[in-house]
Amino acid sequence: MTAFDLALPRKVMFGPGRAGELAGLLPTLGARVLLCTGSDPARHRHLLGDVEPVAVARVTREPLVDDVRGVLAQARAAGADVVVAIGGGSVLDLAKAVAVLLGNGTDPMDHLEVVGRGLPVERPSVPYVAVPTTAGTGAEATANAVLGSPEHGRKASIRSPHLLAAVALVDPLLTLGCPPAVTASSGLDALTQCLEPYVSPRANPATDAVAAEGLRRGARSLRRAVDDGDDRAAREDMALCSLFGGISLANAKLGAVHGVAGVVGGMIDAPHGAVCAALLAPVVEANVRALRDRAPDSPALDRYAAVARMLTGRDGATVDDAVAWLRETVAALDVPPLGAVGLQPAQHAEVAEKSARSSSMQGNPVALTDAELVEVLRIAGGG
Repeated sequence: MTAFDLALPRKVMFGPGRAGELAGLLPTLGARVLLCTGSDPARHRHLLGDVEPVAVARVTREPLVDDVRGVLAQARAAGADVVVAIGGGSVLDLAKAVAVLLGNGTDPMDHLEVVGRGLPVERPSVPYVAVPTTAGTGAEATANAVLGSPEHGRKASIRSPHLLAAVALVDPLLTLGCPPAVTASSGLDALTQCLEPYVSPRANPATDAVAAEGLRRGARSLRRAVDDGDDRAAREDMALCSLFGGISLANAKLGAVHGVAGVVGGMIDAPHGAVCAALLAPVVEANVRALRDRAPDSPALDRYAAVARMLTGRDGATVDDAVAWLRETVAALDVPPLGAVGLQPAQHAEVAEKSARSSSMQGNPVALTDAELVEVLRIAGGG
């Protein structure tokens, strides 16, 4: 018999136009709203209806520990008792961190893994509503918040079921204005977050079901969404791919793509989705080679073959076809190599050494050596 846990947001609302239901939800959750948004707070302000936030936080970059502290102080001073996040993954991550710290009266470093004290989150967060405007991170469904720590040169997570949203409100129409480059990098991140949990040793029947559906939808619609941002069917597929990736990773973990990307993102200023996209094919190739060499009977090889069939839509597709599909897709979407966004070859050994300690590595189907990770970085860097 299979045994597993499944952590999910308390409520998921999905569908075109459903963002219009946000204002009606808020009185049931709290009276004093902290609104977290992107660079233009007015863009989605109408979604709150007559609700006037007691504080507004603009999130214009991937959040750092000090960014969370600043918004947390603002929220505490205003007496916020509900947090609403409308934006991309960075907005959602900052908001869920603030919500859980408001509920616990603690500091980000109390709970951050690896670089902080790593203390468990003991009490629930204040109610948190996640409204994504990009299809990528799946942060609306995850139980962690990723924060950068420049002092330590890396990213790390606060991780707890208490970070799950009270409501994840996913409206694909909110992604229609997403530019092609952001659609591409965030969409490849979503695809990765379905692929890595599917081959993870922690996968279970529930995560398999949603990850597989996310892979199929992402594979058929990512390039369409990039080519035609107004393609509503493609946008809906990508929103589901992102949501399903978030559910999958929250329950089956990720792998070496994200284990390495978290370290790279702490060392250079590059979008997380673009870093993941550059790493995706080289990591799959390295994993498959290592499995064939060191664990030829691993079920992960069969899972990679299933991934190949889902990505290509061909019954006879092989693992090598999956790698080829990924390389072709990344190239077609003009994702820059890591060398072009600032990662230097001299940094590869440091990245490999730090990546080996990342919690995401727990979901990789095989333990990669530092030498294998350096080779991944060489290829992803454009070398």
